[in-house]
Amino acid sequence: MFPILFRLGSLNIYAYGFFVAVGFLLGFFIAVRRGREEGIPFERMVDLLFCIVLSAIIGSRLLFVLTDLDHFREYPLQIFKVWEGGLVFYGGLLLAIAVSIIYLRWNRLPVWKFGDISALSIALGLFFGRIGCFFAGCCYGKETSLVWGITFTDPNSLARLNLSLHPTQIYEAIGSLAIFLFLNWKGKKKAFEGEIFWFFLFFYAVVRFIIEFFRDDPRGFLLGEMLSTSQGIGIFLALASLFMLFYLKRRTRR
Repeated sequence: MFPILFRLGSLNIYAYGFFVAVGFLLGFFIAVRRGREEGIPFERMVDLLFCIVLSAIIGSRLLFVLTDLDHFREYPLQIFKVWEGGLVFYGGLLLAIAVSIIYLRWNRLPVWKFGDISALSIALGLFFGRIGCFFAGCCYGKETSLVWGITFTDPNSLARLNLSLHPTQIYEAIGSLAIFLFLNWKGKKKAFEGEIFWFFLFFYAVVRFIIEFFRDDPRGFLLGEMLSTSQGIGIFLALASLFMLFYLKRRTRR
């Protein structure tokens, strides 16, 4: 579509970086507001969100680099050009979860309460992030004859050009928005702490698993290309989510 959103003199404003930044800012606002409602100190919320954002960027970029290691060995400086696209969500998610747990345990803060608050922000951030992917052309889909297929023509686009492709970025944006709306509704009557977080992981893993069948960008595979890397991670997270939902619900009843 439009990888370069607009130009300010000689400065290019990339669509991907712009929409990711919008997602982060709105997610930050929602998390701080929810944290205030839950009685969590503003300073603690800001510190945690800073850790999440930093670790998410590092983790998502690292996994992207690992899935295309040969390319980045040849062009190592491109590792740092995150504003042009190239972040694998699962890499950022896993590292952000690990860093968040360490931070929360260290400061003796409620892990699952923070997880529920963060889940809403992540889902909304994903929506804007995938819009950014659509503009940049990354995470593109396979060829299709469907009427809603998208043809990328901008030479700066990361997608295959002049072919009708599945708009997989839009598929995931719609899925993320649906998850956000569900979590927002469910959060008003959740049964136990952690329910919203694990529901988010489960539903996202299912949505992502399905969408991966329509994607065609280089992203790494497992089991002789039977599954993509993200599908393998998604299966693990979906099973872990179901287990934790059952475990936490049963513990609450006790």
